[in-house]
Order: sequence, then structure tokens, then C-alpha cells
Amino acid sequence: MPMSAWPSTPAEKLTRLFRGFWVSQAIYVAAQLGLADLVADGPRSVADLASAAGAHAPTLRRVLRLLAGEGIFAEAEDGRFELTPMAAPLLREKGELRLQVLFVGRQASWQAAGDLLHAVKTGETPFDHVHGASFFESLRQHPDEAQLFDQLMVVNTTPVARAVAGAYDFSSVRTIIDVGGGRGALALGILAVHPQLRGIVFDQPAVAAGAREAIAAAGLSERCEAVGGDFFEAVPEGGDAYLVKFILHDWDDERSVAILRTCRRAIPARGRLLVVEFVIGHGNEPSFARTQDMNMLINLGGQERTEAEYRALFEAAGFALTRTIPVFGDIRIIEGVPAAG
Repeated sequence: MPMSAWPSTPAEKLTRLFRGFWVSQAIYVAAQLGLADLVADGPRSVADLASAAGAHAPTLRRVLRLLAGEGIFAEAEDGRFELTPMAAPLLREKGELRLQVLFVGRQASWQAAGDLLHAVKTGETPFDHVHGASFFESLRQHPDEAQLFDQLMVVNTTPVARAVAGAYDFSSVRTIIDVGGGRGALALGILAVHPQLRGIVFDQPAVAAGAREAIAAAGLSERCEAVGGDFFEAVPEGGDAYLVKFILHDWDDERSVAILRTCRRAIPARGRLLVVEFVIGHGNEPSFARTQDMNMLINLGGQERTEAEYRALFEAAGFALTRTIPVFGDIRIIEGVPAAG
């Protein structure tokens, strides 16, 4: 007699959701052990996989069986496990999603997530409360995690840079300032598509040093430079467009307005502000932006915002929001210009 489909009732669907943290940890284990790469060339037995990964075979089988039930790997009739389309993004060569799993699935992340109730009651940031340090302070204390985070930011930004370069009309722009630009992936991606542009990547001095290396490696040293500083204090002048990508969502409204005000002081009268962020839409449909908002709440004390909330930030900082331009998914370019008066 065939087993009934699960979940089928509302209660079963809720059960599946709140048990999801077990699945997420199983995915983390698969990424950490490199299981996708081990079956990339064909199905393998659990004993082979355990030997290759340095794992306990009976326990590994149970984890793989759970993942197979989610479509992540598949168990053949002979008990061997094989790659599936959902497991393929965990291959090392794929990069982005595997790095995301390794970073978000690490102990520091799920410990902070377990403190969400405290945050809801107090408004405190769970990561700070659990670890006794802010997210970025913790990264400075753990260089291996900082390196993983930097790698993740680069691979996350590369497709966004291509999409922004294609979605926005840069034909009248000569110089872009990438505020909080990290290793320069956004600026370099845009400069590669628009040869008339020059760029400045602006970030903390230690980060800017890495950006200089990336600029040189891309062969763009004649068109792009990296400058170190603090975007709460000042940003470079002389840009036609100031790009602020995935920065404001790290901060509360007060600090976000402070960042925008430093841009306002530097931007010329005919300049443009281009904020690239996830924008939360209306309605009750699931969205990546909503889950990302929980990431910001738990780890950084920041938030994803609606278009109306960005409009309020812009106005408080002396900008007028002119339009939002779809990039892909929930990501938008939120364009602003200096407000009159």
C-alpha cells in the first residue's frame, strides 16, 4: 500500500516548515564534506562516500536519506547516491550557493538565529547578544570566516554587476563612486561593460587594499582606483553617480541616513544616487527579500525595506527618489537626485 503524500494538511505543512532547520543543517554538512563533488562523476555507495569524506557511514546515510527526500541527491535501488539538479549548486565549481551555505550554516549563524525570540521582545540584535560582538567585529576576530564572507560577497556581486550594467543607462555618466564597494566587483563589472566610465571604489582602508589588487588583476588600473576611508564621515567627491549596493540594509534608519548624507555632501547638483538593494513588495507571497530581512534582523540589526521606506530615507538625507528599476528577482536600482532647496 503506497504511503500518503506528506505534507498534505495545513498542520503537516506547518510541521515541515518548523522542522526545516534540520534540513538546512544537513545541506550544510553536504557542502562542508563536498558530497556533490564526490558524486559528480556518478553514483557512489555510502561506504565509498564516508571513506572519501572522513565521515561515519551509518550517520552519513541517514543525512543523505533526508536530503534525497528533498530532491537534494537521489538514492538508487542499489543504495548508492547520485547528483541531482538541486544538489548540483553545491559543487565547488558553482561557487555562489555553496559559499552561502557554508557561511549561513556555520555555528555562529544558527546560534544567533536561535535568539530571535529575545530580539522580538527587546529589539536587540541577536548576533550581538549571543556573541558579545557585532557581526563585523566578529569577522575581524575570525579571519577564516572573514575570508569566506569576502569570497561570498564577490561571487554574489558578479551577477548583480552585470545586471546593473545592463539595466541602467550609464551613457551620460563619466565617473562612478562605489561606496562601500568591497573588493570592487560592482564597479569592475560595470566598467567592463561601459568603456567610457572611470571608477573609484571606496571602503575601509584594509578593504581598499584588496580592491587595488582586484583592480590590477582586472587590468583596469588606468580607469579605476581604490580609496580608503569611513563612509559615515565622508566619501570621495567628483562622481557623476554614487552607487551604494547592499550597504543600507546592514544598518538601521538612523545610520542609513547618515551614510546617505555623506553622499549628499559629495554629490554634484546634477549627480545621481543609485542604491542597489532588495525591495520588499506588497502582498503575502513568499519572497527572497522577506527571508533576507530576517538575515539582516538576526545578524546585523539592519533591514530590507519597501520602496516607501527608501523614499523616506532619501528625503531625510536630502535626496528625491525618482524611480526604481528592476534588476532581477527582488533586487532594484533605487535612483535618487539631490532634492531642490
